[in-house]
Amino acid sequence: MSEEKSEYTPDLYTLEDENGVEQTFEMLDALETEDGQRYFALVPYAENPEDALSDSDELVILKAEMEGDEEILVSIDDDDEFDRIGQIFLKRIEEMFEDDDYEDEE
Repeated sequence: MSEEKSEYTPDLYTLEDENGVEQTFEMLDALETEDGQRYFALVPYAENPEDALSDSDELVILKAEMEGDEEILVSIDDDDEFDRIGQIFLKRIEEMFEDDDYEDEE
């Protein structure tokens, strides 16, 4: 019997905060709104899956802005915008994991 091995390569981003501290994140999802604004949902990256479970409640939501010719990811300062986009991501991520759970049961 041959064993099928899934090759998963996460989308990793190393971000630097306002204090110059770098941290690596894994992108879970991205979306573009009707007005063309792009948003990203990220979680801290951990090479060890057990470590990832301990940080599983930290979701970082950033938006893309152009700085010259370069796209940068920035915090969302507007609370209403953050809440609206956060709810969209939470629903989408919940649906992604529900699909994974369904596939595992088959």
